[in-house]
Amino acid sequence: MNAIEQAVRWLNDPLNWTNPGGVLDRLGEHLVLSAAAVALGCLVAWPIGLWLGHSGRGGGLVVLVSNVTLAVPTLALLTILPLTFLGFGRPSVIVALAVFAVPPLLANAYTGVRQADPEARDAARGMGLSGWQVLRRVELPLAVPYLAAGFRTAAVQVVATAALASFVNGGGLGQIIRAGFGLDIAAGGGQILAGGLLVAGLAVLVEIVLAVVERIVTPRPLRAARRGANRRAADAVTGG
Repeated sequence: MNAIEQAVRWLNDPLNWTNPGGVLDRLGEHLVLSAAAVALGCLVAWPIGLWLGHSGRGGGLVVLVSNVTLAVPTLALLTILPLTFLGFGRPSVIVALAVFAVPPLLANAYTGVRQADPEARDAARGMGLSGWQVLRRVELPLAVPYLAAGFRTAAVQVVATAALASFVNGGGLGQIIRAGFGLDIAAGGGQILAGGLLVAGLAVLVEIVLAVVERIVTPRPLRAARRGANRRAADAVTGG
């Protein structure tokens, strides 16, 4: 029996889904880790990106931070952070994944505000709105397509990368893959492939769901800008 047949048989076994430590348990852990990491990334990156974009300063800093955080391997962070006060387990995993989520969130928040219509910004200031009011009432709504695109990119990347959490006892679907490697390759190859398919399938599902959510939360007049935001997301992250 080849690995593909083994993987199909493994996935079709109900006990592999419902037993303690099975797919359903690991899926719940994976989603909790990913959601917490993206939420932490948003709390850090969005306020900084929005404020720097509003002030018109720090563009080089945004690119530098994005490039540096992208250059740091997530596996390296997962190896180093458990040796700190965070210890092994979920806290270190969440922080490491949050660092990985920051670049698209930060870059798209900054770019979204900078791409706001200058005439709308000037009109708001002419009406006597303060800087904070301009950001909240004008620039932030116009930046929604970019914020949504950055969130979507960060979430998919984090979901795909969270499989590495198993290396530091963080749980998630990566535990299934790791357990497969603990077996003889002839016996565990199907489980390894099944775990990889589960992670890939979850990442694709998140991409589809967030694409729908992105369209829903984007105001109708701004939906035309959504495609441009998606096209510029990669350039914003890499500084291209």
